Amino acid sequence: MTTTFKKGDASIAINGAPRTLRLTLGALAELEERLGGGEFSAMQARLEAPRIADLLVILQALLRGGGFIISLEALKASDIDLAAAARAVGEAFKALAPSIDSGGAE
Repeated sequence: MTTTFKKGDASIAINGAPRTLRLTLGALAELEERLGGGEFSAMQARLEAPRIADLLVILQALLRGGGFIISLEALKASDIDLAAAARAVGEAFKALAPSIDSGGAE
């Protein structure tokens, strides 16, 4: 199954295979629940200084958004470059920022 890249998508290699990270509304809702206890502001605060465990939860949600389902246990055992994962997560979250081309105006 191939995934079409969209704005806000990022790519990461997991066990040598390219995977798409996609920030979807479902991924945000999952992160809000798992990292913020159901509160968006708590999730935002936690995202400002994530732990490694948080990064795994974020990766799992964004991978699901990109169409790849993986358990947290399998993700923990995977071969993933930490620096590349952090960059890819940052790229995916850029979808929340106002567009530079439109100057933030909609």
